[in-house]
Amino acid sequence: MILAMTILVACQFKLKPADENRDSLTVVVQRYDRLESRYLMTGDYSALQQMSTDYPIETRTLIEDMLQLGEVNDVAINARLLNYFQDTTLQAIIAEAEMQYAVMDDINAALSRAFRNLRLWIPGLPIPEIYAQIGALNQSIVVGEDKVGISLDKYLGSGYAAYQQFYDDFQTQTMKRQYIVPDCLVFYLLSQFPLTGTQQGRDMHMGRVMWVVNRALEKPFFKSEDVANAARYMKLHPNISMADFLSEKQ
Repeated sequence: MILAMTILVACQFKLKPADENRDSLTVVVQRYDRLESRYLMTGDYSALQQMSTDYPIETRTLIEDMLQLGEVNDVAINARLLNYFQDTTLQAIIAEAEMQYAVMDDINAALSRAFRNLRLWIPGLPIPEIYAQIGALNQSIVVGEDKVGISLDKYLGSGYAAYQQFYDDFQTQTMKRQYIVPDCLVFYLLSQFPLTGTQQGRDMHMGRVMWVVNRALEKPFFKSEDVANAARYMKLHPNISMADFLSEKQ
């Protein structure tokens, strides 16, 4: 999804007092990508077995939904998956992703802070399991079954050489590390508060979601006229709950 960039107007949305659950909430990205890269780069069968036993949903999502290689129970699927990634460009991308993301402490910390804020504003919001993967330049973020998958291969930096074959300069603007957490939050909130209605209504809703993400991260990652409209609305209506705002119950 390509997000239009314009100007954000700040809003004085006030937080409620913190509670103990908020302060203790910690999010850690599960490193499914490490098992995946071991198998795809070395053919390590033990890594494949661990992918299937420890991450069955993630593996099915990757094979069946993202790559569309066939059914996960197909007797030939493992060889098909391995062969798919033997392309030299994909092998280089895997190696680059594992190098750039050897450590993800900054991402874990940002996700934890953001979900603490979201839980404060939207009590009862489920906290998903978040995992990293290599997605062969398919979706940046996948959401389903209470899980959020981050495709590290889509966040290797706007100047990453291999991207020049597939994307224009506008598309690569957000294909960098600092956009992992904002993208993750946007797509997750959209799964909880889906887009509906006319195109105008969908644009407005997207602006609201992006405004909430900006607030959760305490930084204006997303800037558009719809985000600015959301900010203005909440400045004029500070007593509306965040859940109602995202559900359009106002």
